[in-house]
Amino acid sequence: MTLRKRNRQFETSAVASQCSLERNDKLTVVHAATHENNNTSSWELAATRIWSFLRTIEIIPLLGLSVGVILGCFHSWYVQSLHENFLWFSNIQVVEQEISFRTECGLYYSYYKQMLQAPTITQGLKELLYDNKTESRRTINLLKRMNIYQEVVLSILYKMLFIERYLEPVYFYLYTVFGLQAVYVTSMYITSWLLSGTWMSGALAAIWYILNRVDTTRVEFTIPLRENWSLPFFALQIMALTYYLKPQLKPTQQWWSFTLIIISTFLFCITWQFNQFILLIQALALFSMDCLDMVPASKVTSLYLVHIASLLLVWILQFNNSMLLGSLVLSFILAALIVRHLQKILGLESDEHIFKFLKAKFGFGATRDFDAKLYLCEEAFGLLPSDTFQRLLNTLILPSYILILVITAVIAIIVAIRNLSCSSAVIQSTSTKEQNMTMLRPDMAYNLLHNVLFGLLALSTMRMKYLWTSHMCVFASAAICSSHLWSLSLKAIRLHSPQLVRVMRFAVPILIFIYLYHEFWPKIMIELSDLREFYDPDTVELMNWIKSKTSKNAVFAGSMQLLAGVKLCTGRSITNHPHYEDKKLRERTKQIYQMYSKRSPEEVYNILRIYGTDYILLEDSICYERRHNRGCRLRDLLDVANGHVMDGPGANDPDLKLSPYPRFCDEIKYSKPPYTLYFSRVFKNKTFHVYKLKKKKNVHY
Repeated sequence: MTLRKRNRQFETSAVASQCSLERNDKLTVVHAATHENNNTSSWELAATRIWSFLRTIEIIPLLGLSVGVILGCFHSWYVQSLHENFLWFSNIQVVEQEISFRTECGLYYSYYKQMLQAPTITQGLKELLYDNKTESRRTINLLKRMNIYQEVVLSILYKMLFIERYLEPVYFYLYTVFGLQAVYVTSMYITSWLLSGTWMSGALAAIWYILNRVDTTRVEFTIPLRENWSLPFFALQIMALTYYLKPQLKPTQQWWSFTLIIISTFLFCITWQFNQFILLIQALALFSMDCLDMVPASKVTSLYLVHIASLLLVWILQFNNSMLLGSLVLSFILAALIVRHLQKILGLESDEHIFKFLKAKFGFGATRDFDAKLYLCEEAFGLLPSDTFQRLLNTLILPSYILILVITAVIAIIVAIRNLSCSSAVIQSTSTKEQNMTMLRPDMAYNLLHNVLFGLLALSTMRMKYLWTSHMCVFASAAICSSHLWSLSLKAIRLHSPQLVRVMRFAVPILIFIYLYHEFWPKIMIELSDLREFYDPDTVELMNWIKSKTSKNAVFAGSMQLLAGVKLCTGRSITNHPHYEDKKLRERTKQIYQMYSKRSPEEVYNILRIYGTDYILLEDSICYERRHNRGCRLRDLLDVANGHVMDGPGANDPDLKLSPYPRFCDEIKYSKPPYTLYFSRVFKNKTFHVYKLKKKKNVHY
């Protein structure tokens, strides 16, 4: 019995040990599974928390708006700092500050200075209304001829605010223009936000705009240029228009956005003489959307009326400026509104040089027209150079833009085909309209067409690239952060899931942010630390000589660019200037430029005396120009226009003949008869030669 009990106890103990081991193994497996589940849960929890954080940030409008304002202010400070660093503007002489406003910039700024120097505001306005210093022997209404209301308003504000003690007039002007750049960037930011639904796209648009500064703006060295005043208002208009085209807006939302469109369109028109051509392209985009049934016709009509009202109001304020009344955009809008009945076309002389330029540029026959050739030979009016694409590629905007453009263009084509096919039916079902509008919202459709049309303009004319590249930043960033476009794209390749859409929508811009910060932030810091100084002693010497050695009533003739500086720095009367939108001025400029042609001294003298010229300013950089190729030098344009053979080796048209006279600007420097009978040299330095016209009796004017 005792042995049997012991064996039984041993067996029981062995079974218990085995059960204990099995139980321990099970516990180990359970613990391992629990640990694995805990790890999985922690990853899911972390992802959920990150997503919740992003959504929380995304839906806080105040935070998003603050980021937009900060980026706008940063850009304003950035370009202002570059301007100061490049010129050491705060430390140079007043005459050097004014000379730094090159060509037409100096001309516009001179009217701001003129208004400030007038004893009263009324007297200043009277001098602008009856000006005889800008074009000698011709009284013109400057408010009618030029878009200088901004200078008038700014000068009045400067006087009314009594800030002379705290801020110099030039800085009040500079800070206003740089402040508008903050409005520009903030408007782009909000436009991208409206299109995508997240302010992250706005941040990407603003950062792209800032980093591509070379191709998006030139404000830091052309401050008074008209586009630097007007484009911020155009960006504001696009922002309001984008919101206005959104479907299912409340009446109050429509009213506020429409009011902002009216105000911004008017401000855009009053500040730039080329407003009509920009609005024409915008009207073409709206007309295309209307034809393809991508937007309610009532909204398109309302926007047409805004264009008409703005242009007519500017026409009134500019004292019936015929260039505005006969603009193509008004003709196009009227034609669009009554497209089945009548199309108006008005012929004008003020902007005929633009049509001659376009005709020659796009190969509709060769031209010898002097005005058209002046544009054709300038790099700014040539094709967009290839290095632009390299710079845009470096910031990743170009590949992003091309990809997004292809995707949205395909969607637009599909929607257009559906709309056109459904339009053949008597009644288009509401569900079909809603489905098409869901695929491509009216606001996105407008921005697509806007970008394509301005892109074509930029590719053909380099100077217009600033209208395209800025909106490229908006369009590409909005599409990258758009959940709708990501959803459509992923569905097309059968990889769609809500989680993947969220990931792509935020992961792609974040990765771009990281790349841009790593690549370009150090470059910005280096650029801001690059300190230079304005240096143009020859021009400073010339301006000081004119102020000290010539009569205040003296009249100067020379190149358009130089004379704008003469008017600003010295206040002397000039014969011609760079604001080229007037036929009589263009004819006058061609005549004044005969000093660089092969004409006799008597002919040149008689021409100059017609315009009351007392002094001529000759520039070696024009007389012996090497910047342009043969055929595009100013002296070549004059030779061809006069029927003379051009200088140097190369072909000439068979009907051109040798001139019997040497080139005037070169021959006069030898001080030989008969040149000394008409002209006497009174000033000379390494760059400029000044000759005074002698008073001769019996000269035939």
